[in-house]
Amino acid sequence: MNRVVHTFPPVFDKNSEILILGSFPSVKSRENLFFYGHQQNRFWKVIAAVCEAKVPATITDKKNLLLANRIALWDVIASCEVKGSSDASIINAAPNDLSIIFQSAEIKKILLNGKTAEKFFKRFYFNKKAICLPSTSPANARWKLEGLIEIWREAIKK
Repeated sequence: MNRVVHTFPPVFDKNSEILILGSFPSVKSRENLFFYGHQQNRFWKVIAAVCEAKVPATITDKKNLLLANRIALWDVIASCEVKGSSDASIINAAPNDLSIIFQSAEIKKILLNGKTAEKFFKRFYFNKKAICLPSTSPANARWKLEGLIEIWREAIKK
C-alpha cells in the first residue's frame, strides 16, 4: 500500500447549493485528474439523467454540467493509504478542507456517494448533516442504473 494524495481541485462556484462528496479518486480518476474517470462508474450517467442533459464527454463538459445545476463536487479524503481503487482498503485517511467550498458557496445540502464516503465524512465532519446515497461505483452491483437515477434524482431535486 502506498500513500496517495488527491491531486485535483474541487468543482464549485459561488452559486453551488448542493455538495456531492465521494470518498477518494480511483486509479483511473487519478490518471485522468478528474472525478469518476472509470468508464464503468455510473456517476456521470446518473447526474446527466437527473439534470436532463446528455452524458458529458469531456472534463469541461462535466464541470459545466455540474455548475449549471448548482452542484459542487469533491471527495472527503485528501490523502490515504489505498490498494489500487479499493475503498475497503483505505487506511490512515486525512480529510479535505471543505471550508474552501463552504466559505465561497451557500451549500444547502450535502450528498455522499456511497458508504465509504459516509464513513469518513462522519469521522471528519461529525457536526455536519449529510445524506448517504448508493454508490455509483461498478462494484455496487446491487443497484441498477435506473434505481440509482431515481434515488439520486429524489435527493438532488427535493
